[in-house]
Amino acid sequence: MASFLNRAAQQYMKNNVRLASHAATAGGHGGGWQLWKRLSIFVAVPAIGLGMLNAYLAHQEEHHERPPFVAFEYLRVRTKRFPWGDGQKTLFHNPHVNALPSGYEDEH
Repeated sequence: MASFLNRAAQQYMKNNVRLASHAATAGGHGGGWQLWKRLSIFVAVPAIGLGMLNAYLAHQEEHHERPPFVAFEYLRVRTKRFPWGDGQKTLFHNPHVNALPSGYEDEH
């Protein structure tokens, strides 16, 4: 009796493995990919667009004023020169908002 149950269990495992591998290779996903495709197109893309529009409109209505320069000794510390330009400006230096250790460039 035990050998019959053992063979039956082995046959059952073979059939389940065969069915699982067939479902993975034969496209037996049940149409789940269509749901995700529609969600991506009709939900995700408009949400990204609305987020971009919100950021653009928020940026347009804000008026950024440059903060006053205060020469605190712990800000804008240069222990060695940068390897480009005059050595005082960072790689992405913006003269309108980034101060040098001596102050803003247009105030000199």
